[in-house]
Amino acid sequence: MTLRAPDFAGEITALFTERDAALTDIAIIQPADPFLDMAGEDLRRRIFLTESETGANLCLRPEFTIPVCRDHIEKRAETPQRYAYLGEVFRQQREGGAEFFQAGIEDLGESDRALADARSLADAHALLARVLPGRVLQGTLGDQGVFEAVLAALGLPRGWQKRLTRAFGSQKLLQAALDDLANPQGAASLPRNVAGLVARGDMEGLAAHVGTVMEETGLSPSAGRTPEDIARRLIEKAELRSVRLTDAAMGALKSFVALRAPFADAGRRLAGFAAENGLILDEALEAFDARATRIEGEGLPLETLIYDAGFGRPLDYYTGFIFEIGAGQGLPPLVGGGRYDRLLTLLGAEAPIPGVGFSVWLDRVAALREARP
Repeated sequence: MTLRAPDFAGEITALFTERDAALTDIAIIQPADPFLDMAGEDLRRRIFLTESETGANLCLRPEFTIPVCRDHIEKRAETPQRYAYLGEVFRQQREGGAEFFQAGIEDLGESDRALADARSLADAHALLARVLPGRVLQGTLGDQGVFEAVLAALGLPRGWQKRLTRAFGSQKLLQAALDDLANPQGAASLPRNVAGLVARGDMEGLAAHVGTVMEETGLSPSAGRTPEDIARRLIEKAELRSVRLTDAAMGALKSFVALRAPFADAGRRLAGFAAENGLILDEALEAFDARATRIEGEGLPLETLIYDAGFGRPLDYYTGFIFEIGAGQGLPPLVGGGRYDRLLTLLGAEAPIPGVGFSVWLDRVAALREARP
């Protein structure tokens, strides 16, 4: 039986028109590789995969951001553009069923990032206020850009910056990475000749050795990672194990991810954190303050917004501003969104295109509407 659109869908499409976001039509069957490469581990495990007649990897649409961006690129559309959508997405092992409706807006190509970020948050809040009148909405805001700026200012090697950034958005993964950084593991148990290649950082020699071993054991590179991939990862792990953060730097990193403040006080608290720890975060904080000013100008109820420095969302393509909106503690979020400035380039855009957007879980909204007295 085909899942029916929620009975309040008309209210949402009317809001899209009011907010100058054109409703777009996105195919349900999508190429799978972009999701497998960029959508995050949690979503990758829940995708419905299939193959075309030619053997290409396909999937049922698990979300809208990536296909909307691909469609924009394929049509060579001008920017800026605001795309709205309302339709089904498909994910395995999801509570309440594997098929549900999402709605949202993707804002592509707006050069004023502070304006676009604030507008995305305001669009999401307006949509929820329209379909859940009278509900007190609460927003949690984060910023991956500030997190990355802190990592750089602390002098972390690039490998550690990448690992911690990948973990951002998952409390479990981030804590595990911080634990490893605080207590580096000993050297891996490797054959003496391999350990020597790793210690010297001899990428070419190590890749050749790995390739020989794979050939001798009958393991085809096409079955997994290439010898170069394996060699690169072994050397990267050795470099990560060699890092020793000072107690002061580790304390600063832990205090940053624990920072939580009312939105109206967040800029001051971040500036105080930077000064207290001797970190130069000027560019990141200027961008944060510019966005805060724009958000204040949207007329949102600021007392319902919280800034959480350790807050992220488990999708690999986010790069900056991140947010969720819910209807109370203990309830799952109703909206998730954020900025993804690198995504369109990774999907094949000829030039960088900034982007920000959000999605609403309409099944969760419907459940709250039904529970209304």
